[in-house]
Parts: sequence; structure tokens; C-alpha cells
Amino acid sequence: MSERLVVAPIGSRETFKDKAYQALRDVIVSSGVYRSRTDIRLDERQLAQDFGISRTPVREAMAQLEREGFVRSIPRRGIYVVRKTKQEVIEMITAWAALESMAARLVTRNASDEDIAGLRRMFARFDGTTPHAKLDEYSEVNIAFHQTIIELSGNQVLIKLAENLFTHMRMIRGQTIGEDDRAERSIHDHMNIIQALEARETERAEDLVRQHALGLAEHVAKHVDYLD
Repeated sequence: MSERLVVAPIGSRETFKDKAYQALRDVIVSSGVYRSRTDIRLDERQLAQDFGISRTPVREAMAQLEREGFVRSIPRRGIYVVRKTKQEVIEMITAWAALESMAARLVTRNASDEDIAGLRRMFARFDGTTPHAKLDEYSEVNIAFHQTIIELSGNQVLIKLAENLFTHMRMIRGQTIGEDDRAERSIHDHMNIIQALEARETERAEDLVRQHALGLAEHVAKHVDYLD
């Protein structure tokens, strides 16, 4: 048995292929693929009908998504949203740790004080409360925090390398943030990272960001059995 993603009709001056790609990518990210063991199947004919376009741009969009590792074509069965294995997830997080820690290093050298202050303002709404009290909201801020560190690096090559990987990381972080006591530890880690960035402590900021990411990898290795 498999689930079907629900999408909205497409209407724009942009190419149908680009719009179909972005719409499918967005719905995959928000589909909660790691919350269930049920396979999510993509029906090309149904998607074209839902979008109100021909099947060709949908086929092209799915080919791009397959190249990026979001969907997988299985002969005689169809196209399914990819659910990474535990080992694949750990490897992705490890690669992310390398990219984000270098980004943090660059932030201490290139970002303005105001840019870094923006990172602190992200968490102002959680003063006097625990992240678990507003878990969905905190999850989005947590994801935005890590994306902003990448962007503030100012290194366009690094930003581009991280773009596709970040989307996979978003799905993993969104699922794991409510597990164990990760939300509380996460906000503590973030405050330490922000302090290091504000003080322009390059080595410390780089190390804190790396260890924060690797802590997620350790959590996945020890506790995320639903990926096996």
C-alpha cells in the first residue's frame, strides 16, 4: 500500500517543468516521509491532471528530482519518494557538518554585526519558554538558523553545494527535533554558536557548529531505528 501526494494546479508564466519541479520538491519536503514506513508513490498521469498540465513537464520534473535523490524509479512498479537509509542519513549529516562548520568560519570573518544579530533575534520568541511548548514553530526556526549560517558565509560555491543537501537535512531535522531532549539541547547549542560568532571566535564557532551537526548524526545512529 502507498500514499499519494496532493498537489495544487499550476498556473504561471514560468515553464511548466520548472513549476512542476518546485511544487513537487516542496510537497516532498513537507510530506513527512520519515514519519511513516508507508511508501509514497508518484503517479505521473495523476500529477499532470492535478497540475492541469501535460505529462511531459511532469516527467521532466521527476527526472530532475531523481537526479537529485528525491525520488527513485522502480521498474514495473513506478516512481517513489526516496526514504534514505540510516547509513545514508549519517553520511549526509557528516557532509553537512563539514560544509556548515566552514560556513561558520567564514561568517566570523565576513558577516556584519547586524547579520549575526539576526541569528539571535530568531530565538527571541522562545525566551521564558521551552522549545517543546512550540515545537513546530521551533523546528522551522531551527532549520532557518542553519540555512542562514550557510548564506552568511558569502561563499557562493559553498552555498550551491549545500543547497540540495540542505533539503534532505530539512526533512531529517524536522523529524528528529522532537525526539529525546533534542529541542532543549539544540537551543543551548545555538546560543553558544551565536556567542562565538558575535565574538568572532573563528575556531570555536567552527568547532561548535561541527559538533552540533555530528551530535545529530550520533542521535540518528543510536536512536533512529525507523530508518533501518
